[in-house]
Amino acid sequence: MRHFLVLAIVLFAPLTAFMPTVDADIPTKLENPFTTQYLESHLRKTTPRLVLTPAIEKELRAKLKSDPVTKNYFQAILLNANNILEEPLLERKMEGRRLLGVSREMLYRMNVLAITYRLNHDKKLLARINEELNAVCGFTDWNPSHYLDVAEMSLAVALAIDWVGKDLPKATYDLAITSLIDKGIKPSYDDKVNGWVSNNNNWNQVCNGGMIAASIAIAEKDPDLASKTIHRALEGMPNALAEYGPDGVYPEGATYWGYGTSFSVITSSLLTSAFGKDFGIADYPAFKKSAEFRYLSEAPSHWYFNFADCGDKADTDGDITLAWFAKQTGNPLYLEKDKFIMDPSAMGKLPRLCGAGLVWLSQFKASASEPIPLAWKGKGSNPVVVFRSEDGTTGFYLGGKGGRGSSNHGNMDAGSFVFELNGVRWSVDPGNQDYNALEKTGFDLWGRCQNCERWTLLTKNNFGHSTVTINDQPHLVDGFADLIDFNPGNMPEATFDLTPVFGSNVKMYSRKFVKESNTSLLIEDRFESNDSTKLVTWQMMTTSSVEITSDGATLRQSEKALKIENLSFPGLSFSIISLDPPPLELDRRVEGLKRLELRVPAYVLKDSKGEIKIRLSESR
Repeated sequence: MRHFLVLAIVLFAPLTAFMPTVDADIPTKLENPFTTQYLESHLRKTTPRLVLTPAIEKELRAKLKSDPVTKNYFQAILLNANNILEEPLLERKMEGRRLLGVSREMLYRMNVLAITYRLNHDKKLLARINEELNAVCGFTDWNPSHYLDVAEMSLAVALAIDWVGKDLPKATYDLAITSLIDKGIKPSYDDKVNGWVSNNNNWNQVCNGGMIAASIAIAEKDPDLASKTIHRALEGMPNALAEYGPDGVYPEGATYWGYGTSFSVITSSLLTSAFGKDFGIADYPAFKKSAEFRYLSEAPSHWYFNFADCGDKADTDGDITLAWFAKQTGNPLYLEKDKFIMDPSAMGKLPRLCGAGLVWLSQFKASASEPIPLAWKGKGSNPVVVFRSEDGTTGFYLGGKGGRGSSNHGNMDAGSFVFELNGVRWSVDPGNQDYNALEKTGFDLWGRCQNCERWTLLTKNNFGHSTVTINDQPHLVDGFADLIDFNPGNMPEATFDLTPVFGSNVKMYSRKFVKESNTSLLIEDRFESNDSTKLVTWQMMTTSSVEITSDGATLRQSEKALKIENLSFPGLSFSIISLDPPPLELDRRVEGLKRLELRVPAYVLKDSKGEIKIRLSESR
């Protein structure tokens, strides 16, 4: 299979970039008893108490001897620890307006070095942890103007001093505590930088999680500040957790699920270890269901259903986060054991929460698993459907979606779909682009108005997605395409109402996906025109070679073929628009990308009613 080019993705967005986009019920509250008195009377008095406790550590040590998965993953962590010792200490080097790369590297290093030192007490590791802490705590600040940077650094420092404890020199320990207060928590009370406290995206999860970890670490030093900060976080977090409802879809896509969710699960884990409970995070409505969403977002090719600003391929951050859900539910499907028992030297650089992940792996106890459905829907602010075949058969995979462009990390991709069959991704999403590379040119990536610059990019507008365009116009960014019908029967069907994304250009438009068999997908669009409707363009993005035929087109890739049949307008032919190179210099270049179009002028319709039926099926 010839995949399109993978570009680097940086998993973050500006504080003010995306705010709530759909009306929602008041979110379920978390239990929140936090006062100074509650903290002082309920906080575990001894360390470790972040993710680890003495009892959990004892179980971890036993599993390192008895459980091949835990043992093998720890071997990979040991290899990573040795590699870190060869690296220079971190410096306060900004990338554009971000220090996030440095903060993430520190979080990775502390997960690796601190958990390894905790288990083998290698003095070389202790010395390096000491040097790393002195280096980052010596920074002038942790860049509060982009608070993700502060949050990840705070979690890194908190875990390090909790896991390594008083083995550190007292001066280093005291410096770390002071830095968590002065560089971590106190800047979060500046209203100019703390809009994340109660917003609904991944910033809420990451920043509140980092502040909770820091607060637990400094609780003896400043219990009033610690309790106030934890109380604030538990008040604000439901606004982000509510986005998983009602079915577990993470609106920002699978990559961001790995980011935002990883911080929610480590927050749950460290609260439980420190206070004996997580105050309702793990049991928040639909949160555990999101493991099913993440599982189903990975296609047979191991590429994601990469809608929104999602990355192209499955990531290891998501894998270790999914292991927490395996631990919570007992479902072995979520453990994805093969990814943890491979040759440790082949695992490469591990995710930055690998130390916590090792603990979660050691806590897994399998129970009877519920099968993952072959036809699945997820409603919410970015509704999606997934149809697939049994593992090991044809590799049929459809990911289809509705939603709106102005949702968190959203694109004008309502009605779009990715489609795989026989090991080939035939219909592709052009994916995401590196944020800093765009921002440093002065490009306004984060504006969400209808005419904002974001929508000029092929990766963001509807002209770069396998959807529908009417009158060659962009979708309406605030138009919400809902999932209005779903039938998971023998021939699964799902229908989205796309009418709101077209505004006055059409009276009605719906798109139905039908899985006719394990080798055939039918896409059935029904619409009603009005006086404004001039042209309806059915489009599919592909990197395959395309041959136009009398009844449609044939796609070829990796010695495989896909037949595309035009069942509704035999007098109209498909056309091919090459998008390699793309229209704009700033666009992501995707090797071999092209748009297959069927353009239906309104004058061919009868009684203003239209139907476009396209079948995608195996061709031999």
